[in-house]
Amino acid sequence: MDKEFTVTEHLDELRKRIIFALVSVIATTLITIPFSSDLLQFLKIPAAGRIERLVYFGPEEAFLIYMRISLTAGIVLAFPVIIYQVWAFLSPAIGMRFKRYASLFVTLVSFVFFLGCVFAYTILLPAALRFLLTMGAGQLEPVISATRYIAFVTGFVLACGLVFEMPVASFFLTRMGLISAALLRKKFLYAVVVILIAAAVITPTGDAFNMLMLAVPMLLLYEVSIWVSAIAGKREAL
Repeated sequence: MDKEFTVTEHLDELRKRIIFALVSVIATTLITIPFSSDLLQFLKIPAAGRIERLVYFGPEEAFLIYMRISLTAGIVLAFPVIIYQVWAFLSPAIGMRFKRYASLFVTLVSFVFFLGCVFAYTILLPAALRFLLTMGAGQLEPVISATRYIAFVTGFVLACGLVFEMPVASFFLTRMGLISAALLRKKFLYAVVVILIAAAVITPTGDAFNMLMLAVPMLLLYEVSIWVSAIAGKREAL
């Protein structure tokens, strides 16, 4: 039987896991700093042919841009370690029979996160930038702030990566008996409202187009989560 932890022990364990996660992010961020210029060129690809150049307006802005790029790359690279720390913190509460899923959980969650980032970079971002940068064509000339562009791109990529975790979360929560496909289906309308609010909050810009660009995949992933929950529920019943 697992040992019962006191509140103080839980807080100490949480602090330890947060420190491990932060150290991993700092380490991977430092590793990516020498490549920040190459990463900037990589992040400009979705706007290729639509943005001639990015500009900045303060002496410190270029430095902060490169640091933001390196931090984002550091978070992506350290994501498996972060997820493992989350699992390690939650494992005492989920029971012995689920602990054997640790490797599966970390691998699957990391893969889905990377898949979401790739989807945002290759599909959503080019479409969003194409729409936004052609709205004023012929009347307005875009002079794009590098800070705002990088914030838009990195925020969109990270948000989409996290959104793609919905089916994975559905699987494990169903296996743990916390949710079911019937419950998810029953709460569908509430989920639509929550998803629209979440998309508005996490979308880097405040416009409705980009909110919908994120909300539509979230709604599709919610439907996928229902089917995943149904499959996980059937396996649990076997």
